[in-house]
Amino acid sequence: MPSLRLTYRGIPLLSLTLFMFLFAIACQNNSTGSGEDPEIMAEIDSSYYAMNPMDLQFDTIEQTMIDSGMAELIEAYQEIRAYGLPNSTPPAIQFNPLPYGFQVPPQTPRIEWEIPEEIAMPSWEADLAFMSIPELASLIRSREISCLALTEFFLNRLKKYDPQLHCVVTLTEEYAIEQARKMDAELAAGIDRGILHGIPFGAKDLFSFPGYPTTWGAGAYKEQVLDETAGIIKKLEEAGAVLVAKTTLGALAMGDVWFADTTLNPWNLEEGSSGSSAGSASATSAGLVPFAIGTETWGSIVSPSTRCGTTGLRPTYGRVTRSGAMALSWSMDKVGPICRSATDCAIVFDAIRGLDPTDKTLIDAGFNYPGEVDLSTLRIGYFKSAFDKDYRVSSFDKQTLRVLKKLGAELIPIELESDELPYYAMSIILNAEAAAAFDELTRSNRDTLLVRQNRYAWPNLFRTARYITAVEYIQANRIRHDLIEDYNERLKDFDVVVTPSFEGGNQLLATNLTSHPVVVVPNGFKDSGSPTSISFLGNLFDEGSILAVAAAYQEATSFNKKRPPTFNRAD
Repeated sequence: MPSLRLTYRGIPLLSLTLFMFLFAIACQNNSTGSGEDPEIMAEIDSSYYAMNPMDLQFDTIEQTMIDSGMAELIEAYQEIRAYGLPNSTPPAIQFNPLPYGFQVPPQTPRIEWEIPEEIAMPSWEADLAFMSIPELASLIRSREISCLALTEFFLNRLKKYDPQLHCVVTLTEEYAIEQARKMDAELAAGIDRGILHGIPFGAKDLFSFPGYPTTWGAGAYKEQVLDETAGIIKKLEEAGAVLVAKTTLGALAMGDVWFADTTLNPWNLEEGSSGSSAGSASATSAGLVPFAIGTETWGSIVSPSTRCGTTGLRPTYGRVTRSGAMALSWSMDKVGPICRSATDCAIVFDAIRGLDPTDKTLIDAGFNYPGEVDLSTLRIGYFKSAFDKDYRVSSFDKQTLRVLKKLGAELIPIELESDELPYYAMSIILNAEAAAAFDELTRSNRDTLLVRQNRYAWPNLFRTARYITAVEYIQANRIRHDLIEDYNERLKDFDVVVTPSFEGGNQLLATNLTSHPVVVVPNGFKDSGSPTSISFLGNLFDEGSILAVAAAYQEATSFNKKRPPTFNRAD
């Protein structure tokens, strides 16, 4: 088979004209149906196809001039690749989610959370496992349990149940014991860091932590140890919380399949937990940690929280530090808590929000959490065309609207879709940034070490993204600008918008592109035993309103208080 390759100074050149000529010959021979002439085929580097999927038309002279500049471009590519960029180096261009005229809420101090009194130490192990953060804080203050004993309790549950759930990559046991003892000593000395003092937690294993592997869930990085404490863990340490486990994530933050296994749903061990914050949702749901930290780029808090029946907060972009976190998409990655109630989410969020000198993307904004709220005083919208559809879990979602009305909410119809905006096309922003973040993995061919290898898995998506041009990436971001303005116009007159978590078109992708915050909470259970969810969507930097409405809904229902039976036993 002949191989055609044009070069300049030994560097292959792109020639669309030549490719199209050979392609036409091959098509003509194939169309004759004659077996007399031998089939003419050409083996051409994959780079020869680079212009083909872009629907661009250049004449012969234009293509010749393009070819003459390709060598310089390829030399530039080679110099860039030789420089050596770690995943932690961000682009100089930073995403700004603020619409025109938007006023960021002024900075507010940390909230002095009320710790209830006279909380009794439960006699049944499972009751302790599923206590809220304020209840656990009360037990610690009353000396019913020490920080060390509580830490050991959750470490034991993690050891006991992880073989069923596969939700832990690494236990940070040695560190956790030392930290818990330190927290006890501080309380004995009269030092109280606040409501999270002595409370154990898990963190998705894309956050770096010295002395322990940071695997990113992928075989290519399973031995990686990073000598850095992620900003989110620093903030929780400062609040007195105790890291007990690095929880699983689908490889490189996709799905629930990681290098050693698949993380499972505590409510139904026949299905995965979803992801990519797989272990954080699974462990929290099963009462193996009081709360955990997850991340979302396009559904990675919403999806596993739905599957596992947890309460997840995806904050506004720029709210929570990402320093020391694996980068997937610099302009879309967001960090948030996964808990068992909206109130617990508010508590954790208050501790992790705010500036970090090692993260330039953060915006200094206040957090106004009203606590108990009268829903009749709020403008609450609902995504009407989405709720009007008949889908598998529509009965649960419609019942949620009825509950909100009983609580006094006057639900106002709103639409979140525009016929003019190409929502899904803008997902190339994520793919291009992810491919850049893992450029070296692709070029080294170590992407074969990832478990999932199919058309929709990261290895192929990274390769395919090489054909996203800089022009198309920038154009997609320009459309994103219009999307941000469009969503702001739709949402700005509402305090909260209720929406199905997944139904109704492009809401999940759109709000990850615009950076609007969302709280996802359980709102029922399917026949399989798996939970369903509803989402409360808010304006930029107004996590307080959506958390308060979600808390009111949870106070009127009991879905978030239910426990997976397998992990609610005394044995």
